[in-house]
Amino acid sequence: MDTAIKARIDEWTSPPFDDYTIGEIRALVERGDEKELVDRFRATLEFGTGGLRGVIGAGTNRMNDYTVGMATQGLANYIVRRNRASDGVVIARDSRRMSAEFARAAASILAGNGIWVYFFEDITPTPLCSFAIREFRAAGGIVITASHNPPEYNGYKVYWDDGGQVVPPQDGEIIQEVNLVDSITKIKRIAFDDGVASGKIRVVGSDVTAAYLAHLEKHALRPRGASSVRIVYTPLHGTGYRIVPEVLAHFGFTGVSLVASQAKPDGAFPTVKSPNPEEPDALALSLELAREVNADIILATDPDADRMGVGFKAPGGDYVLINGNQIGTMLEYYLLSRMKENGTLPANGAVVKTVVTTDLQDRIAESFGCAAENVLTGFKWIALKMGEFDKTGARTFVFGGEESYGYLPVSFVRDKDAVSSCYFFVEMADWLAREGKTLAGLLAMIYERFGLYLEDLHSLTLKGVDGMERISRIMSAFRAAAPSEFASIPVTRADDLKKLSRTFTDTGKEERIDGLPASDVLQFFLADGSKITMRPSGTEPKIKFYFSVNRGPGEKDKKAAEVALSEKLAALKKDLLAKLEKV
Repeated sequence: MDTAIKARIDEWTSPPFDDYTIGEIRALVERGDEKELVDRFRATLEFGTGGLRGVIGAGTNRMNDYTVGMATQGLANYIVRRNRASDGVVIARDSRRMSAEFARAAASILAGNGIWVYFFEDITPTPLCSFAIREFRAAGGIVITASHNPPEYNGYKVYWDDGGQVVPPQDGEIIQEVNLVDSITKIKRIAFDDGVASGKIRVVGSDVTAAYLAHLEKHALRPRGASSVRIVYTPLHGTGYRIVPEVLAHFGFTGVSLVASQAKPDGAFPTVKSPNPEEPDALALSLELAREVNADIILATDPDADRMGVGFKAPGGDYVLINGNQIGTMLEYYLLSRMKENGTLPANGAVVKTVVTTDLQDRIAESFGCAAENVLTGFKWIALKMGEFDKTGARTFVFGGEESYGYLPVSFVRDKDAVSSCYFFVEMADWLAREGKTLAGLLAMIYERFGLYLEDLHSLTLKGVDGMERISRIMSAFRAAAPSEFASIPVTRADDLKKLSRTFTDTGKEERIDGLPASDVLQFFLADGSKITMRPSGTEPKIKFYFSVNRGPGEKDKKAAEVALSEKLAALKKDLLAKLEKV
């Protein structure tokens, strides 16, 4: 075992660490579980897409009171050195195991460093924290959440004063401050209750929700009033359990049936394998209830209510769960068309999306005279682009989204927002119903007008040190020698976003990619308009492969076209997996 790892283990098996932590590590040592010990101590949790995320447990590479405490002390030092202590920090949490404890610890440490804290009393959606940062003009925010990860995970997302997650170079600067906190003895804290009594920690909740609703009213495209839309909603045991029904009812959507067994917050997520609205299994109970109550629409939010899943009736009468690209495409089209209709679509409007999100959204934006800005995967890059718009005035943000079920239909939040997204999808359903149309019909019309686009995602989960090395080998191999074809379709262009270089494979010509920061992403563009993207996840032990195929508008036989594209997707995936086996 590496001597540095052994030194960390020795440190964590004696005071000032608490007895429970010491016992947990000593048990692993006595059991001789070297693999687990190496994984727990091979590194210190680092900021990925805006913060920490890891399995709950003792160790430097785990989420626990000490890693959260040292990260918070580093963040506190960063804030104090920038004279932002009096501006305060907003703290929110989800329903996961240890979220309450980690949130209180962070508040106690910030207050112990003389930093004001706005502390959400109840579990709270991530977008409400983003909103509150802007509303209170705070220096930043912390959300204790691991989003849709399995129950053994928790996380710590850091935001700055724009309401968006921290981005380079700021995230690196915070990491440097955290790394300087090399001992838990450097953590300063006061008792949480003392912080509240002194006024250093201010408890917030309903006041923020009321302010959020007031802002949402200004963005709504229909007046408040009763609606006959029938909705099934599940918060998947998470933070949307109270606010989503409250927001919908506020605007007149009272026909909401909650999935009772999933309506109670529970960090064990007992009714699902994974609390992820991207997974069809997570919505199985919603589908059952929708059939029972004859719902028009199904809505689901993940544990921190920043992602949204959707289902609705298909032409055959049963329900279909649509994917993240389709949800974002429908929201985008609805917002742009309604804003154009009522004269509020800005002349310099812009849609901001990630590079792995369907190109169909670019086509839609362009048809309405809006710019389509593509950014790296991760909503912090969309927030960064929104900030650029604020500073320059060159563009006006109208919609943002990513294929992984995250959308932002409002400008007063700077992270993906399932709360406002749920509202606008229901608003869209109501508008269509009043026009004698359906959600399925709208999606079909979009494909007819702009072309049929199909996308798929394949992920490989590769845990531990061996998994990380495997992911690195895969990216290095494809970066060193780009394939000339996939499924016998020639590759015409290869983009390496780590090197920020673009290569046209037929001529060998190379160009520099401008406007994006470097990121470990490879994209291959095929001769028929298909696209394959490879990207290691920044928050999970996964490497992700994105596939996109399309056909132009006006297809006479839609079913045949869809079958042909589905077969092409399958062929591309099969060929890529075969190529991976050779790495």
